[in-house]
Amino acid sequence: MRAALLSIRDRLDRVGVLLSGLCALHCLLSVVLVSALGLGGQALLAPEIHQIGLALAIVVGVVTLGIGLRRHGQRAPLAIGACGIALMAAALFAGHGLPEALLTIAGVALVAVAHIRNLRHAA
Repeated sequence: MRAALLSIRDRLDRVGVLLSGLCALHCLLSVVLVSALGLGGQALLAPEIHQIGLALAIVVGVVTLGIGLRRHGQRAPLAIGACGIALMAAALFAGHGLPEALLTIAGVALVAVAHIRNLRHAA
């Protein structure tokens, strides 16, 4: 049973890294496509996309980083992940544009680093 739970946590950490990368890619593409080409502004910059992404980041982060803390006792991944989620939340209030993209990209980078550190400590 314990091995199954650890396997699920490891998979969720990997999903967290993947979601972070997809989020950063979305931010970069949104800024480029909307500002340079004027394409897809309503769809790519929809607030719902960022709200859903933040909700996913919080759920995956709390579950995996919390379990990791209990397993290996290292607080750094949880602290780094919390800072990243805070930056992502701040991006929701920054309005569309470069400040939002920078906050989100910094946030997802920190969350990805937290998941990677969590995986390394668990090994």
